[in-house]
Amino acid sequence: MPRTKDETREPGAAMPPTVDGQAGKQAGLLATASAVVSGDQSPAGASAALPGVLAETPVAVLLIDRTTGTVTFANTAAVEMAGHVRLPVPVDGWGAAVGLTDLAGQPLAATSGPLSLVAQGRPVTGEAVRLTPGRSTGQERTRPDGSTDERLLWVTGFPLSQPDTAHQLSLVVFLEVETPVEPVDAEAQLQALRDRAVIATDIAFTISDPRREDDPLIWVNPSFTRITGYEFNEAVGRNCRFLQGPATDPGTIAEIRTALHEQRPVTATLLNHRKDGTAFWNQLSLSPVFDGEGELVSFVGVQTDVTERVRVEHERESAFAAERSARQEAELARATAEQARVDAEGARAQAERATNRLALMAEATSTLIATLDMTDLLERLAGLCVPLLADWVFLTLVDEHGDVVETAALHRDGREEQLEAFATLHALHLPPGSPSRQSMDRGRPVLVDRDRARVEAAFATDAAREAFDALGGHSVVTVPMVARRRTRGALALVLSSEDRTFTQEDVDLAEDLSRRAALAMDNVRLYQQEHAVADTLQRSLLPELPDIPGTTAAAHYVSASTAANIGGDFYDLLGLPDGSVGMVIGDVVGHDLAAAAAMGHLRGLIRACVWDAPDPDPGVVLGRVDRLVQGLRIASMATMAYARAVPPAGAGEPWRVHLADAGHPPLLLREPGGAVRVLDQVNGLLVGVDDGAHRPTTVLEVAPGSTLLAYTDGLIERPGLDLDLGIEELVGRIAATPADASPRALCDAAVAGTLDGRDDVAVIAVRLG
Repeated sequence: MPRTKDETREPGAAMPPTVDGQAGKQAGLLATASAVVSGDQSPAGASAALPGVLAETPVAVLLIDRTTGTVTFANTAAVEMAGHVRLPVPVDGWGAAVGLTDLAGQPLAATSGPLSLVAQGRPVTGEAVRLTPGRSTGQERTRPDGSTDERLLWVTGFPLSQPDTAHQLSLVVFLEVETPVEPVDAEAQLQALRDRAVIATDIAFTISDPRREDDPLIWVNPSFTRITGYEFNEAVGRNCRFLQGPATDPGTIAEIRTALHEQRPVTATLLNHRKDGTAFWNQLSLSPVFDGEGELVSFVGVQTDVTERVRVEHERESAFAAERSARQEAELARATAEQARVDAEGARAQAERATNRLALMAEATSTLIATLDMTDLLERLAGLCVPLLADWVFLTLVDEHGDVVETAALHRDGREEQLEAFATLHALHLPPGSPSRQSMDRGRPVLVDRDRARVEAAFATDAAREAFDALGGHSVVTVPMVARRRTRGALALVLSSEDRTFTQEDVDLAEDLSRRAALAMDNVRLYQQEHAVADTLQRSLLPELPDIPGTTAAAHYVSASTAANIGGDFYDLLGLPDGSVGMVIGDVVGHDLAAAAAMGHLRGLIRACVWDAPDPDPGVVLGRVDRLVQGLRIASMATMAYARAVPPAGAGEPWRVHLADAGHPPLLLREPGGAVRVLDQVNGLLVGVDDGAHRPTTVLEVAPGSTLLAYTDGLIERPGLDLDLGIEELVGRIAATPADASPRALCDAAVAGTLDGRDDVAVIAVRLG
C-alpha cells in the first residue's frame, strides 16, 4: 500500500507565508521569476510592477515514478487537493481528478502538460495552471457568492534520480497564488494570472537524499543560489548544515535533527550564513518524501529569507516589552487591595481611576501655580477634583479670623443655580457641626460616610440641608487647606452615586491636593499684597495733571498684572512760562525699584530742563536731558518723547506742535473730524546711548480741537505681535471712537485692547483748543 504522509500538517500549512515575509520580498521575487520565465539570467529585465502576492495555502508535493508514469506519493495538501484519490494513480488521471486545466480553461494535454513533462524526466521550471475542484465529477465547488471555486497553481518539477539508476523518480511541487478579484475581461484576467504566477519562482527548493551518508543535498534551484550565494556544484553533495554558524541556535538545530530522525515534517526559523559570511534569518520547511513502497527517499526543503520580518518582529517585541515594563511600573504604584475582589469590569474602572488620579497629581502643581488670580485658582482646583475625585466639590476660603470670604463649587452635571443657592444658604454661616468647619478647627480630614444624623447636623437651617439634598450626597470628606501655618480654607468632596465611597487612598490624595492648593493660594495672597504695594508706589510717582487754559487732558496707568515689579513708565504735562504746553511720555528700562527711582529722577530732571530751557526746541531739550542723565548716572537707558504745543497767534489759526523723539513709540494725532495720524516723522537714539546724539525736531500745524495721544510700549507689545501691527490695532481703536470723544474716552479706548500683562502701560491724551 503506498504510504501517504501522516496527519501532521505540512510545513507550508503550519507556517503559511506572512504578510511581513511576502510583502518585503516582492522586488526580489519579481526579478528572479521574470528571469526564469524569459530565459534571461539578468535581473535587469525583471518587471517590478507585478502586483501578485503568494496565497497563504500549504505547498502540495507529489512523487512520480517515471518508470510506470504514476503518482506514488502525495503529501496531505496534495491529498486534500485531489479529493483523496487512491494511490498509485496515472499522472494524467491524478490531474483530471484534481481538475487541472491550462489558464484558458482547457484540459491539460497528455504530452505537453507540466505533469506529463515531469513524468518524462524533463524539468519544469514553472508553469501556471488552473485548479477547479470537482470538475471531473461534475460537482464543481462554488463560493458563497455563487461563483466557481477556481484557484491558480504554480507548478515546478524536478527529476530526483539519474537516468542510469533503478528508480526513476521526479518531484512535483504545487504552490497556490492569489487570483485577481477585479472584474476584468478574459484576456486581461489571463495576463494578470500569468503575472501572479511568475512570483512563485522565487521559492528556494532543496532536495536531499537521506539514503546516502550524512543526508547530502542532491539538488538546489537557482533561488537557493540567489539567497545563499552558493552555486549548484558548491552545495550539492554537502549536508545543508554548512549554512549554520556559531550564533545558530542549538535548540533549533536539535529540533530539526529530531524531526529528520523521526521522518516527519518540520518548520523552523534559524540564523544561517551566506557564502560571503553575512548572516540572514532562514525560514526552513522540511518534508519527507516516500516512494510507492513507503520507503523514505528524500527530504524536500523550502527556504525563505525572512531577515526583515525577524528584525521587525524583534523591534516590535522590544517595544512591547518596554511598554509592558512601563505599564507594570505604573500599575504597581497604583495597585490596591480592591483589585483582588472586583470583576474584570471593576478592575478596568479601577485602573482608569488610578491613572486619572496619577495624572491629577502630576498636573495639579503646574495648573495651580499658573495663575495669580484667586478666583481663577479656585475654579482650577474645582476642575481638578471633579469628576476624578468626587461627584461635586465645595471650596471655602476664609480670612485670618475664620470668616468665609469666598467660595467656589463644581458639579459633574452642571447645576450652577443649585450650587449658588447652596453657597448662599450654607457657606456664610458654617455651624460647628459642619465638616468644613470641623476640618479647619481640628487641622485634619473629616469623613462623613452614609451617616444621616451627622449630615443633618452639618447645616444651620433646613433650607441649607434641602439645598444639599437637591445636589445629592451620601459621603463627604473635608480636608483643611493649610500653608505656612495658616488655614486658608477647606476642600469638601461629595459623592452622590451609591456605587462609590471614599477610601483612605482618596483621603490621602485629597490631603496632598489641599496642601498644594493652600500653598498656591498663599502665594497668590502674597503676590496680591506685593502687587498692591508696587501699584501704590508706582502711582505715587506719577503726577496729577494740571488745568492748563486752552487744553483738556486725561491720563491712564495700568500696572503689570502678572508680576509685582515696579515699572519705569511715566508721563507729565506742564504749562510753560512762555504760554506753551509741554507734554512728556517716557519709559525707563527695567522693572524694579532701581527703574522706579530712575523714573522719579528723570521726570524731575526733564521738568527742570523744559521749564528753564535756554532753547525750547524739543530736540535740544532731549539732548540736554541725555547729557545730564549720563553725567549724573541717573538711569542706564530710557525712551522719551517731548511735544511742545504753541497756542495760535490769533483766532482761527492752528496750534504749532514741536516734536522730538528719543527711541519712543510714535505719538498719535486725533484730528477734530476723527481721523488718526501716526506722527512717525522723527525718531532718535534712546536716552543714555550717546550723550552727543542730535535728535531732530519736527514742527506740525495742528487744527484747534485736535488731540495728541502718547503711550508706552506695553500698550502695543504682545508675544508674537509685530510692533507695527500693534500700532495699527491702537489706531483702529482710537479711530472707532466718536468724533467728539473726550481725552478720557480716548484713554479708555486705548487700553481696551488685549494687554500682555507683563509690562505696565502709561497713556496721556491732551486736546488742544
